[in-house]
Amino acid sequence: MNNSIRLLMLAVVQEQDLDAATRALESLGAPVVYLSSAGGFLGRRNATILVGLPVAQEEQTLEVLRKTCRQRIEYLTLPMEGTPLPLPAPVPVTVGGASVFALPVERYEEL
Repeated sequence: MNNSIRLLMLAVVQEQDLDAATRALESLGAPVVYLSSAGGFLGRRNATILVGLPVAQEEQTLEVLRKTCRQRIEYLTLPMEGTPLPLPAPVPVTVGGASVFALPVERYEEL
């Protein structure tokens, strides 16, 4: 049994931030796994990163995610209401960053 892993961090990130985030997290020496997923709001592809780490590395891990997972402005085209033709109007939407969850780990084994 490995007693150093005491926290499981889940981070949902945009697919375009995945490579930079996983490389930076691996440089901390933490085991990193990612799963492909899709977002509900925009239906865009993203990834859920799973990181096992000691509690003492939590802030360092969060800082890595802050640096590698940036928010951006993208424009969606939505039809304007009340116009005779359905003319699309670009609407700015903030996307990106990371949604992070930290869960305590009672037991961790590599089998």
